[in-house]
Amino acid sequence: MSVFKDLSSLDLAALVASRVCHDIISPVGAITNGLEVLDEEGNEDMADFAMDLIRKSARQASAKLQFARLAFGAAGSAGASIDLGDAQEVATGYMSNEKANLEWTMPRLLLPKNQVKLILNLLLLMNQCVPRGGTITISMEGDEGAPNFLLKAEGTNARIPQVVSEILSGQEPERIDAHTVQPIYAVLLAGEAGLNIELLKDGDAVICKANTQVSESV
Repeated sequence: MSVFKDLSSLDLAALVASRVCHDIISPVGAITNGLEVLDEEGNEDMADFAMDLIRKSARQASAKLQFARLAFGAAGSAGASIDLGDAQEVATGYMSNEKANLEWTMPRLLLPKNQVKLILNLLLLMNQCVPRGGTITISMEGDEGAPNFLLKAEGTNARIPQVVSEILSGQEPERIDAHTVQPIYAVLLAGEAGLNIELLKDGDAVICKANTQVSESV
C-alpha cells in the first residue's frame, strides 16, 4: 500500500466521486433522452418506448447509487457495522444490470464496515474479469471474528485486467484517475480491514481471496 501514500485524501475523494458519476451518467442521460422524446409533439408512437426507457434507466440509476452508498460511502459512523443482508440486496440490484450473474452464499451477519465495503469493491473487480458475462460467486469461511472471503468469476474468456493485477500486487499504475481509483480504493480498504487480497487465474475462472491477516508472534 505504500506506493499509494502520496494520494491525498482530497484527491482520493475526488476520484471516487468521479467514478460514481461515471457509473450513473449513462442511465441518467437515458432518462433525459426519454423525457425529450415525450416532449416532442406528434411523436405519440414513441411515447411507450420513451416511458419504458425512463423506467428502466431510473431503476438502473437507483441501483447504482444504492450500491455506491455502501461500497464507497460512509455508511454510518466510524467503526459502524453493516448487515451482509443489506450488502447482498444492493449487490443483487447492481448486478441485475450487468452481464454476469451473482451467487451470494454468505450468511446474514453484521460485519465491520470496511470488510463489507471491500467485498462490494472486489465484486466490481471480479465483474471486470468476465466482460462477456458468466457467474460470480461470493462465499465466506470462518466466523465474523476472523472471516476469509472467496470470490470466483467464471465465464467466457475470463481474465484478470493487467492494471487490476498490478495494483492489487502493490504496484503503482502509470496514472491514477477515475478508472484506476477503484482497485486502489480496494487495496486501501483491505489494509484498513486487516485483510490480505490475492487474485489469481485458475483454469477458466478468476479467483479472489481476501483472508484475515495473521499476526506474527513476538
